[in-house]
Amino acid sequence: MTEFFHWILDFLRHPDVELLKLTQQYGSWTYAVLFAIVFTETGVVLFPFLPGDSLLFVAGSIAAQENSGLEIMKLMGLLFLAALLGDNLNFTIGNYIGPRAFSGRVPFLKKEYLQQTQDFYAKHGGKTLIMARFVPIVRTFAPFVAGVGTMKYRTFLAYSIAGAALWVLSITLLGYFTGNIPIVKNNFEKLIYLIVIVSVLPPVLTAVKGMLSKKSAA
Repeated sequence: MTEFFHWILDFLRHPDVELLKLTQQYGSWTYAVLFAIVFTETGVVLFPFLPGDSLLFVAGSIAAQENSGLEIMKLMGLLFLAALLGDNLNFTIGNYIGPRAFSGRVPFLKKEYLQQTQDFYAKHGGKTLIMARFVPIVRTFAPFVAGVGTMKYRTFLAYSIAGAALWVLSITLLGYFTGNIPIVKNNFEKLIYLIVIVSVLPPVLTAVKGMLSKKSAA
């Protein structure tokens, strides 16, 4: 487990180098590693920090290289399945535990977060699951909260399929078609950081706006 976390840290620093090493060392088993990371990030609420967006982008760019050992169609199919199954596991856990998960015993599971997310669901409906796919951390909590709330499973599944497909295909294909362009390849790490910043920016701005609103109301 310790080696896995060390690899995650190395991946965050040098994503293209580390993933290429992985394909060279493990060959087709790389699919299983990528599947496990995406499944865990989307399916286990305790691991929202895993590198979802950057992983998809880098995997797509590696698949575009000759003799990489990764086939783009197989890659997208498996990662889509990982994202979908992860969503469903998270929904099931949230549905089983229910609102008592937000009793206050777990620091990052607060009742106010549940209420805010449920209000967001009430306003945007199932589209929340699609939008959350492109926001790190939020994509891990969204299906969990959907399970805690009153969303019907059939509705959840439809939006989960759409969100997983849009997320995996768009970012993986973006990496596939642009990841090996010289200007992108020479600035790979900076681009990965940019992807993370752009992804995180919307919820951060929303949180700041909420804090300012509370202060002005007080």
